[in-house]
Amino acid sequence: MDFEAVIGLEVHVQLKTNSKIFCSCSTEFGAPPNTHTCPVCLGMPGVLPVLNRKAVEYAMKMALATNCTINKTNVFARKHYFYPDLPKGYQISQYELPLAEAGYIDVETEAGVRRIRINRIHMEDDAGKLIHDESRPVSYVDLNRTGTPLIEIVSEPDIRTPEEASSYLKKIRQIVRYLKISDGNMEEGSLRCDANISLRPRGQEKFGTKAELKNMNSFRHVQKALEYEIRRQTALLLDGKEIVQETRLYDASKGVTHSMRGKEEAHDYRYFPDPDLVPIKVDDEWLESVRKSLPELPDEKRQRFVTEYGLPDYDAQVLTDSIDLAEYFEQCVKLYPEAKKVSNWIMVELLKLLKKDEQDILHCNVTPKILAELLGLIDKGTISSKIAKKILEEIYDHGGSPSEIVEREGLAQVSDESELAAIVEQVVRDNPKEVEKYRAGKKKVMGFFVGQVMRQTKGKANPKMVNELLIKLLDKA
Repeated sequence: MDFEAVIGLEVHVQLKTNSKIFCSCSTEFGAPPNTHTCPVCLGMPGVLPVLNRKAVEYAMKMALATNCTINKTNVFARKHYFYPDLPKGYQISQYELPLAEAGYIDVETEAGVRRIRINRIHMEDDAGKLIHDESRPVSYVDLNRTGTPLIEIVSEPDIRTPEEASSYLKKIRQIVRYLKISDGNMEEGSLRCDANISLRPRGQEKFGTKAELKNMNSFRHVQKALEYEIRRQTALLLDGKEIVQETRLYDASKGVTHSMRGKEEAHDYRYFPDPDLVPIKVDDEWLESVRKSLPELPDEKRQRFVTEYGLPDYDAQVLTDSIDLAEYFEQCVKLYPEAKKVSNWIMVELLKLLKKDEQDILHCNVTPKILAELLGLIDKGTISSKIAKKILEEIYDHGGSPSEIVEREGLAQVSDESELAAIVEQVVRDNPKEVEKYRAGKKKVMGFFVGQVMRQTKGKANPKMVNELLIKLLDKA
């Protein structure tokens, strides 16, 4: 029997505010354990939470960027469950009246563009973190993260493949980074994902029994966990066995999922409105001010790069993958207005170096000003493209100025016609067999002659001039 996967994702995004959602404690990552806490985020008796307005505005930005409808009234609720790193014994979340509902995002897949609907976006506070001792059966509790503002983005069950799930998650991260409301770092836990997956016979409308997958901290893990779960559920169904509704953990070292606990239902959490927090009222003026603060979003920027700069769609997609890379490109084009050439150097040369070192464009020695200067030296005939690539690598590794490096290391291109003519004549005299091949119609041998000239000039000869001199001499009767 042919089965179809039905997948929905619950994505938690940690908002990049300076302070927590209900108190003034810092949200800085990496501080010593339990140093960013206070009576409010520790859940001490008698304390009162005060809502962080910036967190609400960040959540509204995400809602607008994902085409959601923002509810004019939304309410915080208490979600009760026990866990050692949840000091209050409940989480402050939203249930019946969330911040926003009924949105969507479009993602690129192998089959084309797919629209994934968003059921809701709601706000909540984060729990703490358990650190497990590897040598003893002991766990330590770090409550620094407790109270950090989160949004939970709940998709509809519109995703059909693990690849689509990965693409959707990447698009969510791309948007939050464009909005600058989160760094979207899965390794540090500022973007986390739970997946609900069930199988059904292809063509059937009714959903199957779902399993919830947790403990996935990379795009690859999400995809691999879903692939394994599809195989596991398929084998059970083909054997005539039932799928158990449960929460399962992904073991990245073994590439498998295993049962964690039975899946809770909403009534298990005993939701009720939080009596310490008044409802949030979103008026038209506030909503419009947040809307006006939205930046150009990835899809809009990508289309503009195609129309304004005349770039191929592939180039535009790569360059707009991150807002930092897109801004870097536009700064370069302001200084050196040949967009396609800038695009080629960024995509082919610079990104190769950055990927090798897993480096970020923001911390790269090759600034837009330096890249523009380098391309300008090529245009002036001061250096060849080959030499420019070496200079780029030198600056990437050690910093410096292109002009200074050219002068210091004597890399200026040889464009003196008489000097090059003498070298070309010597190369032709030294290789009579290749001359015969060329004159017999084997024009590809031209590459050999150019290579010999470049070797003798240590790559500094003006390639255009070399070609002209060689053709003139070799075509001579």
